[in-house]
Amino acid sequence: MNDALRQRIEAAAETNALLNAVKHDSEAQVGAIMGPLMGENPEFREYGDEIPGIIAPVVERVNGMDGEERRERIAELAPERLDEIQSEDEGDDRPLPDLPNAEAGEVRMRVAPNPNGPWHIGHARMAAVIGTYKDRYDGEFVCRFDDTDPETKRPDLDAYDEILDAIAYLGFEPDDVFSASDRVDIYYDHARELIDLGGAYTCSCPQGEFSDLKNSGEACPHREKDAKTVAEEFEAMIDGEYDSGEMVLRVRTDITHKNPALRDFVAFRMIDTPHPREEAADYRCWPMLDFQSGVDDHLLGITHIIRGIDLQDSAKRQGFVYDYFGWEYPEVVHWGHVQVDAYDVGMSTSTIDEHIAEGELDGWDDPRAPTVASLRRRGIRGEALVDAMVELGTSTSDVDLAISSVYADNRDLIDDDTDRAFFVRDDASHDGLVERQVVGGPDAGQPPLHPDFEDRGRRDIPVTAGVVVEGDDLPDYGNRVWLKGYGCVRHTRNAFEYVGDDITAVREEGVDVVHWAPADGPALRLRTMDGDVTGVAESGLLGYEPDEMLQFERIGFARVDRVDPDGESVAYFAHP
Repeated sequence: MNDALRQRIEAAAETNALLNAVKHDSEAQVGAIMGPLMGENPEFREYGDEIPGIIAPVVERVNGMDGEERRERIAELAPERLDEIQSEDEGDDRPLPDLPNAEAGEVRMRVAPNPNGPWHIGHARMAAVIGTYKDRYDGEFVCRFDDTDPETKRPDLDAYDEILDAIAYLGFEPDDVFSASDRVDIYYDHARELIDLGGAYTCSCPQGEFSDLKNSGEACPHREKDAKTVAEEFEAMIDGEYDSGEMVLRVRTDITHKNPALRDFVAFRMIDTPHPREEAADYRCWPMLDFQSGVDDHLLGITHIIRGIDLQDSAKRQGFVYDYFGWEYPEVVHWGHVQVDAYDVGMSTSTIDEHIAEGELDGWDDPRAPTVASLRRRGIRGEALVDAMVELGTSTSDVDLAISSVYADNRDLIDDDTDRAFFVRDDASHDGLVERQVVGGPDAGQPPLHPDFEDRGRRDIPVTAGVVVEGDDLPDYGNRVWLKGYGCVRHTRNAFEYVGDDITAVREEGVDVVHWAPADGPALRLRTMDGDVTGVAESGLLGYEPDEMLQFERIGFARVDRVDPDGESVAYFAHP
């Protein structure tokens, strides 16, 4: 990174830190400003691992100012941003805008996942934001599985529980859980009522033929059927007397509407493929999502809906149904799509499934997969993902989530509680492992469990069997290196000769500090987004349990996945 770029990062960080501190009337946090920083400056993202270290001193400097100094500095750097803050409520620490026409205790929102697979990272945004609104308004959170397409988006029976587990990982618990496939008879009853109201008709036009008529604003010949005939044909649909594509039920709207997508849309169609849930396997007449979701939002008491900006037509289609029934439509917030950087795998259920089927990913929790399960297995807390998603707000523009902002939030959450450990990598990028005997020094190194909390004690790492270091840390013959937590050694006679523990060798003479491990330490496989790395860890690794976090010094944080004293232990890399 060149000096000019570093200065730009520091300048942008100062502005964002000042805004964060003044807006929330508190100290700024590195994790809190990472999202806005990366979102506003996409060119910074490739340096995501380095940026927290660059901006930390800037944040510390801002936190050393008083409130008046901060405001004066913002007025110099970004006066227009200060005006925005002053127009908002003082001390408002909520990055999400208030919901329209919302009252405490009366907000009920829903996530409506299609259970055709586990969640990728983008899916988590809805639950994160709705869960946050639930807490703000003392409201309710509904999870409704929209599983009424057993063919094109065929439900995965495992996904129902996997999605609920993902919501729990994010820190939320739905007040109610429904499956649309359990409610098909309810949709039938409302379709019957709609037919009686003159709001729907059965249509057997081939799809292409109806499309041509619709696009030219012409009614199909079935539009004026009498209600009795329509009701009879709809009952025949329910009874499974038509094949797929042979008959549909359409909502009568405005066949000359300026938007062709709103003209007489399909409410029910025939599907021959049985639903994978045994309880729903006998149905053949299935509602389309706009009809099913619209009916459910009313019956389940949903007051506010968040949906993608690309689904504006859904609200308008459902509006016709609501007008027939005399219902009041919920408040709607539309937002843009979220994209996540740092992954080579596309963020869609079908794409991830394809990579798994082709053996390019081990599963949904592969560290290379852009999924909630992967983040969880890597030891990233749900709270960190929620914080990063909430910081994106609800803009109608597409937004980018810099995964480094999730890492920064997670680092703030886990750093104090995470023990340190050594892991020496045996890979080509670090010139492999080099083993050396240690001559003339103590029998063990004793680095602290955590450098900031000396009272937690120290690790005991024996050197009697020799030590291993990464090849690119090995000094030339005659030169010294500092084995962290042990002392200074000189590389001589294919050994490390102990020369003392005077730290001035590092501070004043420039001796490099390196991590190391005992030559007979446990084998460890570290699974990362760039592939697996093998090597040797310090023996204390064997005392940890799965799910515990460690920070491998000079490498980063990792979640212990499997401990095997007789074979290879496994950890999942979280982030630097």
